[in-house]
Order: sequence, then C-alpha cells, then structure tokens
Amino acid sequence: MARWQPDAPGRLAAAALDLFEEHGYENTTVIEIAERAGLTKSTFFRYFPDKREVLFGRGALTGLLVEGIASAPPEAGPLDAVAHALDTLGRTFFTAGRHEFSARRQAVLNANTELLEREALKRTELTTAMTEALTRRGTPPPTARMAAKLGTLVWEIAYDQWIDTDMDTGTGTGEDFGPLTRRALTAVRATAAAAQ
Repeated sequence: MARWQPDAPGRLAAAALDLFEEHGYENTTVIEIAERAGLTKSTFFRYFPDKREVLFGRGALTGLLVEGIASAPPEAGPLDAVAHALDTLGRTFFTAGRHEFSARRQAVLNANTELLEREALKRTELTTAMTEALTRRGTPPPTARMAAKLGTLVWEIAYDQWIDTDMDTGTGTGEDFGPLTRRALTAVRATAAAAQ
C-alpha cells in the first residue's frame, strides 16, 4: 500500500459508494472502505468521523455557497446573492464530471433512512450557512432566513432535475446545474408573486 496518494477523501468517498451499492450501507465497514481505497482505517478517521459522513463531504458545498454569496455584486438583493452562489455551485461543484457520482450517491441515500436523515440535516446546515452569509452582507435576519430557505428550495428542485439527467444519452432535462437553478428560481418567484 502506498504511503501517500492524492485526494484521499475523494478516494474514500468513491470506495464507500461502490461498497454501499454492492453490499448495502449497513453491511459495509469503515475498514472495508479504507481497504478498497487503498488506505488505512486511521486515514479514514482523519477525514471522516464515521462511515455515514463519507458521502457528505467536509463542508465543501457549504463553503462554496458562503463564498458565492459573499462574492455577489454589492447591489444584489438577498435572493440574487443566493442565485449567484447557486451559479457558483453549478460551475465548480455540480459539474458534468460529478454527475454520475451524484446520481449514484442519491440512489444510495434513497435506499437508507439514516442517510436520508443526514441529508435533511445537511440541507438545514446549508440554509443556516446561507442565512449567516446574507446577514453578514447586511440583510436583516428575517429576510436573510427567508431568502436562504427559498435558496435551499431552489437548490433541491434543480438538484433533483440535474441528477435525473443522463448526461450520456441526454435523457431528462439534459441541462447543466446552473440553468436549472435559474429556472427553478424564476418558478419560485412566480409562485410567490401569484400567492400575493
């Protein structure tokens, strides 16, 4: 076993996903994940506290959303700042290269209640992070919270459409994540306006 190879977290996530698909989440151990990735158990725990967390990254998504909100043009309103952050995710995180992994990951999550609960918690954490980022931009807390919750809804709609796309055959929407978020945001705004 090599002493050091790049992207240990990515290798561990890929190994875990393969094993979860092959044997089920419950029947897979941390040791098996580490061995499949060509790493040690201690290396696994250097990056993740348990096997559940291996599919949830280490805050990369949250960091990108916060940075995207912070880098939005100063004149952008709260929802436009969130839209800017979601565009950032589309360009840097939810790329064509991550599509297959993301779709497989979602199938594993859908098959396990514990993982779905963790996904729900992650979305709550994303909403909180967006709320705090908007507040730092000077958005009043109630408005920041509302914009962040709407942003999470937009993210969920776009993500569900994006993972349902087969990038090889073009079935599904066939669109990149960014355009899907913009269309979902337009629909959310239209629904809000119609409800008044």
